[in-house]
Amino acid sequence: MAGKASRVCLTVSLLTLLLMVSACDMQLKALPGAIAEAPSTAVPRSGWTIIAPGLEWREITEDKDQLSQLKILRIDPRQYSFRAKYSPAKPYSLAQWRAREPEAVAIINANFFDPSYIALGLVISDGEARGSPYLERGGSFLVNGDRAAVRPNDGMSQRNLDFAEQAVQGFPLLVEEGEQAYFGPARQQRARRTAIAEDAAGKILIISAPLLGPTLGDLSAFLAESDLEIETAFNLDGGGSTLMAVREIEYFQPSFDAVPVILAVYKR
Repeated sequence: MAGKASRVCLTVSLLTLLLMVSACDMQLKALPGAIAEAPSTAVPRSGWTIIAPGLEWREITEDKDQLSQLKILRIDPRQYSFRAKYSPAKPYSLAQWRAREPEAVAIINANFFDPSYIALGLVISDGEARGSPYLERGGSFLVNGDRAAVRPNDGMSQRNLDFAEQAVQGFPLLVEEGEQAYFGPARQQRARRTAIAEDAAGKILIISAPLLGPTLGDLSAFLAESDLEIETAFNLDGGGSTLMAVREIEYFQPSFDAVPVILAVYKR
């Protein structure tokens, strides 16, 4: 009987304790402005972190499957300049490109290239044009003075390209006029990705999926539907060529393969 009475007392005590905790919790929730856990201030609600004036960083982690590894650098072209760097037939690793461009605050791989490391499409570096331009597919990143733009190649004329001081090209086009531009076959391959985009405010976004990235169709849909406000975007070389460096946050994602052409970003 004594043991049973003890168990009853213990049960009553536990129930009383639970009721007290529950009452305290209800009081806490009822208090105006009560916060159970202080929110982090490291990253603003927009998801963007300002790492330098005119330079913002974001990692897309909402989708745990295909888009969890997107790394995005958003650049204000009024504060940063861009230069295409091309080393035909002599590719370099990320470490080597960084050594060659020590003033660059960011580097990303650019054009596709053939087995001889000759860039496909057009590359314009400091006014010198090389390669055969794509005029009907994909897109172009064009720089003239302090103006930088991402444009579809459909309808692009050689005259448009003649004014560029810097340019890189790639395919397919992913976003056009804010809408998904690439759909592709039903079965698509997931891979590391590199892309470049321009948003509604005229800022340039360089985008990398360093691990097992989305399919091109999924990337195209995501960029168009996201809150990134992208107007135009196109795909650059990916797979083993995907590389990205952002000096201010010491983010360095080397490629598996050496690449002959990059796009580098510099503080004005």
